[in-house]
Amino acid sequence: MSGDTILFAVLPYVAVVIGVGYGILRYRQNRFSYSTLSSELLDKRSLFWGSVPWHYAITVILLAHIVAFLIPGVWSQIIAAPAALYSFEVVGFAIGLLSIFGIVWLIWRRLTRPRVLAVSSVMDWVLLADLLLQVALGFWVSLVYRWGADWYVHTSVPWLQSLVMLNPQTHFVTSLPWPAKLHLLNGFVLIALFPFTRLVHLVALPFWYLWRPYQVVVRNRARPTP
Repeated sequence: MSGDTILFAVLPYVAVVIGVGYGILRYRQNRFSYSTLSSELLDKRSLFWGSVPWHYAITVILLAHIVAFLIPGVWSQIIAAPAALYSFEVVGFAIGLLSIFGIVWLIWRRLTRPRVLAVSSVMDWVLLADLLLQVALGFWVSLVYRWGADWYVHTSVPWLQSLVMLNPQTHFVTSLPWPAKLHLLNGFVLIALFPFTRLVHLVALPFWYLWRPYQVVVRNRARPTP
């Protein structure tokens, strides 16, 4: 078995099995740990400047990747116009920089706020370092290997689709430059890390609020003494 086969045909499945398997196990054994374990109460002001840029930027980036994966034909038609491709490139650079700013700020905050540092676990640092690596690689690929919005559809998307079909076709990505390949593989590393970190809050959003009856809040305070 070649190294490319191990990396691009075996590792993705191992990562998904770990991510999903341990995620279910953790939920069954300790479902109350399914949260962000937020440090907002310890230092709210500095959290804002890192959390908001990070979440907005990474959400847009993930949506762009998912849309191109789900409807590659439509995506290819959209970016076929040079103006659209240029616009995606410029916006991608800006959002990539915003995501790097956000994650660097969050790391700096944990390092410089004693109360936040005291409650930071090893997995917090592993996750932050891996997220920084992922967005930095993504930005580097988009900067050095131009027009990623186009070649992503013809390389990464067919490979990902072949994984979903349980018929890995590694030749789509093995010829990519190493930063692009590392970016792809690290995405699956994040999936494997998912159930061991705060990322589990992504599947613990309170969707039940959409159909829950209205909550009646009654203020309870002592009556003034006459």
